Amino acid sequence: MIVVTGGAGFIGSNIALMLLNMGKEVAIIDNFMTGSRDAAEVLRGRGAKVIEGEASKLVELDDVEAILHLGIPSSSPMYREDPSLVSGSLGEFIEIIEYARKRDLSLIYASTSSLYNGIDPPHREDALIKPMDLYTEARYFMERISSVYQSLYGVRSVGLRLFSVYGPNERQKGRYANVASQMIWAAMEGKPFIIFGDGNQTRDFIHVRDVARAFIIAMEAGVSGIFNVGTGVETSFRELASIIAEKLPLRLEFRPNPIKNYVYRTCADTSLAEEELGFRAEVGLRRGIEELIEAYKEGRIVFGV
Repeated sequence: MIVVTGGAGFIGSNIALMLLNMGKEVAIIDNFMTGSRDAAEVLRGRGAKVIEGEASKLVELDDVEAILHLGIPSSSPMYREDPSLVSGSLGEFIEIIEYARKRDLSLIYASTSSLYNGIDPPHREDALIKPMDLYTEARYFMERISSVYQSLYGVRSVGLRLFSVYGPNERQKGRYANVASQMIWAAMEGKPFIIFGDGNQTRDFIHVRDVARAFIIAMEAGVSGIFNVGTGVETSFRELASIIAEKLPLRLEFRPNPIKNYVYRTCADTSLAEEELGFRAEVGLRRGIEELIEAYKEGRIVFGV
């Protein structure tokens, strides 16, 4: 059985469905803070075991083959609003990696490209990391603890530094959702989308289908380490808006950016993931945005895999 923590969330649910489509036995664990109960029921109907609770409920399970850990808050503003999320996330991670150590399991977990804040792109995994907020400190702790467990105990773990992940089934994240989804929602609701700054800030947008593939490839690869999961393509918010505006009537408003330590540019150096994992993103941004618009027009649970 493969366990996906945060398996009712945006990325986790897509990973779980891809695994089910491969014929794998899957259990998802989610506390439904931002996870979707509707998505969980779809997965249950496809054969997944659904467990409500914190990610640490993993320790109650037997017959686990691998752990894909996404069951931690994934937005910097959430940590600013509730700093206690740091201690909760780190404590759970220790429990999970201890479980992996005792049972000789591989652990694949979500890290973040936000660790590269202040570093000019393209971003390489060997860059000197200096966390600038609670969110990135929590993620970097996971990477460092994983390295210690690899050195001391031989625990195989892979941390995937996810770039700007977009795709269907993100509605439940609301204001924490990817900017692509938020732009589309604003256009569909006839509201202006507010950009803080001049719109020239960039992101490396990667479709959730590619991210799900990356997790499964990392699980099966038999390697340890930290890898970027991005496309290697840098796209500005203005460019993203122009793609969406080809399909929907999108209006933009620009306001001064009030956020300290704002990540202005991201773009992955994808060479390490290509060489060691054999992973390369396949979904182009224009195609992905067209799929995303159609998914939100459906008005129901639509997955990206």
